[in-house]
Amino acid sequence: MFTGIVQATGRIHSLEPRGGDLRLAVAPGALGLDDVGVGDSICVSGVCLTVVAVDASVLAFDVSTETLARTSLGAHAAGDAVNLEKSLRLSDRLGGHLVSGHVDGVGEVVSITDDARAQRWTFRAPAALMRYIAPKGSIAVDGVSLTVNEVGPDAFGVALIPHTVSVTTFRERHVGDAVNLEVDPIARYVERLMQFDRAAPV
Repeated sequence: MFTGIVQATGRIHSLEPRGGDLRLAVAPGALGLDDVGVGDSICVSGVCLTVVAVDASVLAFDVSTETLARTSLGAHAAGDAVNLEKSLRLSDRLGGHLVSGHVDGVGEVVSITDDARAQRWTFRAPAALMRYIAPKGSIAVDGVSLTVNEVGPDAFGVALIPHTVSVTTFRERHVGDAVNLEVDPIARYVERLMQFDRAAPV
């Protein structure tokens, strides 16, 4: 599990096709690696990946065909920035919300407008996800925990303060870019419970 509070931004070092899937290497930037080893989980722009090799300059991950099909990772190129977060420890502060790193779908940046010192961002989301997105609820966009401000038929809006833009990959995002979306898992559990309630005999 993760919190959606980005700890560092890294850069994609290489994407190496391997037998139909991908070996992804990431230069970790300012992410401390003293407590990172093979087998650990790292959230890479919203995607929970397992470290398969690590040294002082590069983290390596194997990315399955399932992950490539359901996320934007396969569309990236060497040099692209990625958000990085280590997995949550029980003693850590939960500054954002609970994020699993299991991407629900790929969205798109629709608009970016200035709002005083902040920015208003609008994202288009797959139709199947819109029912889980609620005003003042939480959503993870490329692994960043954000509060939803408004919801439309096929899109939702958030406000980004200058700090969030400066310490995440949002500083390099543009209209039309693809983003990884993970809805609040609580919404999925509520829906599942309601399905059982409706099916229960009276």
